[in-house]
Amino acid sequence: MSAFHHAFHPTSLREYDIRGIVGKTLSGADAFAIGRCFGSIVVRQGGKKVAVGYDGRLSSPELEAQLVAGLVACGLEVARIGCGPTPMLYFAAYELGADGAAMVTGSHNPPDYNGFKMMLGKKPFFGQQIQEIGRMAEAGDVVPEASGSSTKVDVADAYLARLLKDYDGGERALKVVWDPGNGSGAEVTKRMVAKLPGEHTVINGEIDGTFPAHHPDPTVLKNLAQIIAEVKKQGADLGIAFDGDADRIGAVDGEGNMLFGDQLLVVLARDVLKAHPGGTIIADVKASQVLFDEVAKAGGTPLMWKTGHSLIKAKMAETKAPLSGEMSGHIFFADKWYGFDDALYGAIRLLGIVARADQSLAEMRAGLPQVLNTPELRFDCPDERKFGVITEVKERLAKAGAKVNDVDGVRVLTEDGWWLLRASNTQAVLVARAEAKTEEGLERLKKDIAAQVEASGLAAPDFSGENAGH
Repeated sequence: MSAFHHAFHPTSLREYDIRGIVGKTLSGADAFAIGRCFGSIVVRQGGKKVAVGYDGRLSSPELEAQLVAGLVACGLEVARIGCGPTPMLYFAAYELGADGAAMVTGSHNPPDYNGFKMMLGKKPFFGQQIQEIGRMAEAGDVVPEASGSSTKVDVADAYLARLLKDYDGGERALKVVWDPGNGSGAEVTKRMVAKLPGEHTVINGEIDGTFPAHHPDPTVLKNLAQIIAEVKKQGADLGIAFDGDADRIGAVDGEGNMLFGDQLLVVLARDVLKAHPGGTIIADVKASQVLFDEVAKAGGTPLMWKTGHSLIKAKMAETKAPLSGEMSGHIFFADKWYGFDDALYGAIRLLGIVARADQSLAEMRAGLPQVLNTPELRFDCPDERKFGVITEVKERLAKAGAKVNDVDGVRVLTEDGWWLLRASNTQAVLVARAEAKTEEGLERLKKDIAAQVEASGLAAPDFSGENAGH
């Protein structure tokens, strides 16, 4: 038999995962190669067992079979948990004592995409580790072929029981609308709500990899139109939506207003800090200043960190933070939970808070300081230029004596509010955002961003889109 060698499409090996368009930049051969290379890493670290799951995309079963074949060829024991949410795989890795885990998922990408998220031991597998898989495949640097085994394991019952164990809302009957978006969390969602007190309606509750109702990204307002209409029609207390693999959460209050990731984190943080006074609460650099101020007000220690779920998880472990979150709707609980991002678990904790509170979720949202901000604006910048532009901006700001947080790009604090410019880790774009207390202040901040971008020889971003009150 010829030695193993494989080349991946250069666009597929990304910062936090491996992802591509099925049949164009991602194939079954790629899945086998990932199994062979990731499996070799696990074996070389003395590991014996890997847990594998897949999402509801049409291409996922075939990719999962090839991934498993590659892992088995490394001599590993593979526990196949079947189709379900990504966090259920993370849970399985802990419960089954696995030495690694791999999930076949395209997350919230369009239906023709798919990809892979991995864990090595109990830690996220990302950055240079993903590039290492590319190097190993090209060099044929894998462990000798061996015959491992694969077994189907049902962890859904154990996962559900563990989710429900932390519901602390008593018997108060909330009225809740759920939208798993035809994603891989749909089946578990239906089973979970059947065991919760209250009145629950699940829309788009069948797993369907074509996503017939809407794109499964709950942080984009237009994708929440259906759930907002249903919440209003029913006079529900709140609505909860998930992305395609249920590791990101979106929420709607009883008046049909979307809660942004950072607003949701304020609600959760106030509750968690009662049990962890002074605890560190981490959020990414895109989050509102309101979040950091409210965490401090609630007796917590706010920490601004880099965007990216793998980077946040690593920082959480280092700082022993009980809770973290991102604007993108990744919420990470280490309070009573394992520290990974799980939208179903976040939903359980949010329901408990709303059930125990004397305020509605709409009142909690309305009680937050009101600010104006731009949506996250992405504009093209060549990969080889994007980090250089940030360095140039940083140098100019330093000379001007600006107040800058440079943990991830530049976040500049002014009397009007703040503006952010950072390089995307996954695309050839720069990302800009601004937040102010007044319309005039926001216009000044937009001009500041435009001036810096133009000073580096790029066209200024188009800020003509609507500003969001938040």
